[in-house]
Amino acid sequence: MSYQETLLKQIRKQISNKQSINDEIAMVLQISYDASHRRVSGKSKFSIEETVLLANHYNISLDGLFFHKEKVIIEKTIEVSNLAEMQLYFQNSATKVKSLTKDSDTVMYYSAKDIPLFYFMDATIMSKFKAYVWLNLLDAETSKVTFENFVITESFLESMTKLKTAYEKVEVKEIWNDTTINSSLQQILYFYEAGLLSFELANELFDDLENIINNIKKKCNHPNSKFSIYYNELVMLNNNLLFESKEKLTLFASYTLLGYFITENEESCQNVKRWFHRQIANSKPLNSSGIKEQQLFFNKAIRKIEFYRNQLNSQVDLMY
Repeated sequence: MSYQETLLKQIRKQISNKQSINDEIAMVLQISYDASHRRVSGKSKFSIEETVLLANHYNISLDGLFFHKEKVIIEKTIEVSNLAEMQLYFQNSATKVKSLTKDSDTVMYYSAKDIPLFYFMDATIMSKFKAYVWLNLLDAETSKVTFENFVITESFLESMTKLKTAYEKVEVKEIWNDTTINSSLQQILYFYEAGLLSFELANELFDDLENIINNIKKKCNHPNSKFSIYYNELVMLNNNLLFESKEKLTLFASYTLLGYFITENEESCQNVKRWFHRQIANSKPLNSSGIKEQQLFFNKAIRKIEFYRNQLNSQVDLMY
């Protein structure tokens, strides 16, 4: 069977017997009935653009349809090297997440190696700091600027907020461990010690981080929350995300600081889904755990914040 016949067979499965496949192809590709008939009969070939249009319209995974299981077609997020590209990254991410969560029953799984970036998208000083940190690691010019002199626009903050809004509309299952909070704490201390962050702002950032942890704790105890958090003591996490809707699974696999490979390959996504379910089964569900388990987890995070805050203060004491 040719590739074209394989694609047409998959399309036929998705339309009713009463629908004409010639009419369907003509409508999707915006071509004449005769041109559609030539393609369906095999007299003409679909172009690459037409193949992609049909696959997108009928939610057909081309990698699953045409390739060996060892090969996977992926999409990737844009590369970020400056503030304008980062804003576009957030805009594109918000659009992508919104499209994946239009079904109210969609579930998002998150393997939180670091605090999920959605928590930094609410136009606070921590939002600005995270953008500053990311650009420091991606753009050599930003490393010469102090945090106080780092400027982001109102439209940039709006782009971040839209991503957070898209995230909050979906059911979320996050897996955390004891080290999830570590990188954010280390970043604050590092930039203070590098002379790029003032003592006052460093303390404000620790306050913001504490507010994030306290808000997560409140979400845990909200009776109608679509949010679940699991504490896993065993597995190394990786910042991967998996969206599960009635139609499909979509995996975001982290490969750089903000970069993700995106695939809907059914076998790969099913494997990741099983991995998430196994990790959840081996984790403590903090939403339904007793007060003791919750307090142990969140108090440990707060104590870490205080430990880093004390390190900051001790360095100031040494100056006097």
